[in-house]
Formats: sequence, structure tokens, C-alpha cells
Amino acid sequence: MNMANNSTLHALERRVREFISEQSLLPDGCRVLVGVSGGADSVALLRILLSLGYDCHAVHCNFRLRGEESERDRRFTEELCRRLGTELTVCGYDTSDYASRKGISIEMAARELRYRDFGRIMKEQGASAVCIAHHQDDSVETVLLNLTRGTGLKGLTGIKPRNGNIVRPLLCASREDIEAYLKEMDQPFMTDSTNLEAGFTRNKIRLRLLPLMREINPSADSAVLSTARHLQQACLFYTASVEETRRKAVSERNGNLEIDIDALRQAPSVEGFLFEILSPAGFNDASINGIAASLDSQPGTRFLSESHILLKDRGKFILMPLKKEEPETVSILTVNGFTVQLPDRRRISVRIEEKGAPVSRDADTATFDADMLPDTLTVRQWRKGDWFIPFGMKGRRLVSDFMTDRKMNLAEKHSQLVVTGGDDIVWVLGMRTDNRYRVTERTLRQLILTVK
Repeated sequence: MNMANNSTLHALERRVREFISEQSLLPDGCRVLVGVSGGADSVALLRILLSLGYDCHAVHCNFRLRGEESERDRRFTEELCRRLGTELTVCGYDTSDYASRKGISIEMAARELRYRDFGRIMKEQGASAVCIAHHQDDSVETVLLNLTRGTGLKGLTGIKPRNGNIVRPLLCASREDIEAYLKEMDQPFMTDSTNLEAGFTRNKIRLRLLPLMREINPSADSAVLSTARHLQQACLFYTASVEETRRKAVSERNGNLEIDIDALRQAPSVEGFLFEILSPAGFNDASINGIAASLDSQPGTRFLSESHILLKDRGKFILMPLKKEEPETVSILTVNGFTVQLPDRRRISVRIEEKGAPVSRDADTATFDADMLPDTLTVRQWRKGDWFIPFGMKGRRLVSDFMTDRKMNLAEKHSQLVVTGGDDIVWVLGMRTDNRYRVTERTLRQLILTVK
């Protein structure tokens, strides 16, 4: 489909077309999904894209959060699309129930629901992109909202014109531009009553903070957006520096992250780098500042977030998920062919062999006198005070001391499992069996455990 002739376009339509071209958001005349709520922004977006010659398929998401007002918006959108000759898909949700079941906020639930359906409908319709009606004012509000939340540099760069298949052609326009356009077009739209209330954080910024900022500086919006653009460029350098330090300092071992402290010291900003690595694991600014100050602390220092633990070990920090207070235990039936999965996703298999079968020296295979063990063994995390008699020795040894002798780091100690028979430890898993349950010349049946 050919793009509309420039002379027939409204000034805002021309500006949007230039913005789409500058940002390489959409191919000319392609098929697109357009999110249409019935509000001014999305109605203007649909009208503008149609005027520019795009093949539009509208999607209306009814989150059923505002009673009759939600149904009013749905009816308006259906009538609008009928009048414009635009295909429409309506998606309805029980958003409150979804948020409750997933344990997330209403705002996050609505986001997950609509973007899930956007992806599905985009494939069904063969669309090139999903067009969302965010505009300049939204970007300003987002910068200020993130500033109050302390989200870091990336949160201060504003809303991006493109995020994967999601594009925002109206980021070149203000809310005032959009409403003036609709007035000139004599195009009605719906108003969300919650946008007129100051009960939500974003609305407080929109209705209270921004008007005050505009009193101080009438060009406050432009100043915020200009700063956001500068920060976008600065963020490119910042991200490159973070990734360079990440390559030198961070590795993964057994599902845990290890941060080399000597390499960390070479980062342009130790705290800045740790923020990028540790904030996704739930560590706040105060914790990160403490971690940055602990580079020379003794091994064993620990820092906790709600979901993770950071351990200071010899020359490194180790980041691992926080284990439950009651570690999971697993039962092993000592019957031939039995297999079970462990909490760390490894599996243990059981074999029974007759007298004289060769004994493996592989650390992941343990061989016992089957008749000396109970019918059920247990796998659990080791505990303080646990002891066993290591194979080849006569005296007992604390499991903690045995691991220290093996120069295991704190993360490895933290996750070490043991196999028990009754009250006795028969195998420090993957390391050493107990000498009391070894195969001897008197053994008639051998119990062989293999962990993979």
C-alpha cells in the first residue's frame, strides 16, 4: 500500500511519518497491530497510521478493572473500528484474579496479559510490529518515576522508540499535540477516570509534580527529554564498560556466579558494576555499598537479599540463590534400577551387583556392602556437627573439616549433600564414602550408587 501524499497530511501526521523514518520503526505500508484502548493517545495513533497508509489491525484489551467504564471503552473502540473499516480483536481478562494467582501487582499483571496476546495476534495476522501509543509526556513521567524509585542510569533514559517488535510512533508528540489533533479531526475519545485522580504514583507525577516543574521552567518537559537523550548516549559507554568488566571478573560455576575481586578492583566504578550484577538479585543500594567496602574483609562474610546470598570467599564473591530454611530431603530405595532426582537436578541411580563385581574409583560412583545398609537411604544437605569415617581411615572426621581439607570454597560447602543410612553418613556425595560400609571379602551383595 502506498504512503499518503505529503500535501494531504496533517502537520502531526507528517511529523510522525518523519519520526518513523528517522528511527526505522516500520516499513512503508506494512501490516501492523495497533493497541487501542479508546483513549486519546491510542485513537490518535490509529487515525494517524491509517492516514499514513499502514494496514492496521486493532487490538483492544479489556482488563475489567473499572466496571461499566471498561465496557464503555470496549463499545466505543468497536464502533470506532467499524466506522474506520479497521479489523479489531477484543481480549478480555480477569486481571485481578491473574495478579492474585501470580502474586504480582495489577499493573504488572495487565502488562503480562496484553503483551502475551500481542505476540500471539501478531503472528496470526502476519504483522510486522505492534504499535503502542506512548508519547513524549509518558517518557517524561517515566524518567521522573524512575528517578523517585532509584532504578539506576538505564531507568533515566526514557521510553525507547523500539523494543523488539514493540514500536512507539508517537514519541515525537506531546499529549497537547495529540488532543489538538483529535479536536481538529472532530474525533471523540474516551477518558479514563483514574487518569484524573492522584491516587497512583504516576498520576501524582502527572497532576502534581510536572505542573510545579513547569512553573519553575516552562520548558521542563523538553529539558527532561533532552537529559534523557544525553543519558541514552552515556548509557552506551556505560554498558560497554560493564560488559568489559563482566568478561574479566564474572564466571559461572555450578549454577552460581563468581566475581573475581582482583578483576573487580580494576572496574572504573566498583559500586556501579556491583549494582548491575547484584540489583537483579534483590540487593539494594545500602547492601551494595557495604559489599563494595568489604573487598578486604575476611572470607566468610555474608550478605543477604530476600532471594540470594553473597559469600566472600578467598579472592572472590560467590552469588547463589538462597536456600529454604528446611532443606529438601530425598529418599533412595535400595532396590535395583531405582532412580531419583535430587534438589540440585542431578539424579542418583541404584544398582545391585553380586559378590566380586569391580569397584569403581569414579568419585560420582559409590559402592557399599548392600547387606549393611537399611532399605531406604536419605539425601540431605550436610549439617554442622556431621561426621563420618572417610574410606581408608579409622578415625572419625567432621564433614566441615573434610571439606576444608579438600579446599572447597564457601559456595561448594554451602550446597554439599550427604547420603545417610539411619543416623550415619555413608557418603559425602561425589567425594568420599564411609569406611564402615565398604566392600570386603565378606560382602555378598554390592549396592552401587551413581550420581549424574
